[in-house]
Amino acid sequence: METKRRALGRGLEELFNNEPIDYDKLEEKIITTTPKDAVVELKISELRSNPYQPRKTFDEGALEELASSIKEHGVFSPIIAKKSIKGYEIIAGERRVKASKIAGLETVPAIVKDFTDTEMMEIALLENLQRENLSPLEEAMAYKSLIDHLTLTQEQLAIRIGKSRSHVTNMLGLLTLPEEVKDLLVENKITMSHARVLSKIEDDKKVKNLAEKIVKTGLNVRQLEELSAKEEYQKKQEKYLHNKEKNNDFAYVEELLSEKLGTRVRVKGKKIEINFVNANDLNRILEIMQVE
Repeated sequence: METKRRALGRGLEELFNNEPIDYDKLEEKIITTTPKDAVVELKISELRSNPYQPRKTFDEGALEELASSIKEHGVFSPIIAKKSIKGYEIIAGERRVKASKIAGLETVPAIVKDFTDTEMMEIALLENLQRENLSPLEEAMAYKSLIDHLTLTQEQLAIRIGKSRSHVTNMLGLLTLPEEVKDLLVENKITMSHARVLSKIEDDKKVKNLAEKIVKTGLNVRQLEELSAKEEYQKKQEKYLHNKEKNNDFAYVEELLSEKLGTRVRVKGKKIEINFVNANDLNRILEIMQVE
């Protein structure tokens, strides 16, 4: 772990503790510790996407709104970029670049940092996980990238991104679905809840048949769960690295709430602790709880 910490550099050291990672604080730290005279104007034509950027599609309506704001007020926060062989790679702020281009700008303010490839990947993934509404499959791929490149367990990843382990496991399970079923999820022909149930079934052929049944007959999630509970649908065994059984009378409550809220929940004494990463994450949780 110490070798990995040194390799990642002092700028991202704060990412490697036992607290959830807050991307906004990380970006704020980079901006506030950079002297104003070190912020440069880079030509948009010289900028290219971060190769580790998990988001492949951007909301055109949201980009137009941001472009209108940029036309009126300019680019509020500088992007973060890295010098490459040809031009620069965007580490954070690709939406701002795209919107600036729509707004007719030729340059954008930027902070140029000499990040490693691992740091570039992690920053891009964190920005998207905490700031964007990634599709379920994009979110799952982001989790897999972090686990693979940083050699994390699912439990370790869950802690660092402020989610429940079961949420991480369920998202990663989507990657095991047949491509045809993934397409149905992308096209919103089946829901995330449908996909989660299907991802636990071993036989791909049976998964495809059930997915087709959902589309054709409007099978709801409860009906799907009842069908998949039959003996003919053998379940995949869930594997957790370094996972220990909880000795906790309220473990089932923690698991249920964690799954419902998509974040870590702990019952201590007579208190329930609900983790959230930042204001946006808190608002998301409050919406699920129907708290206005």
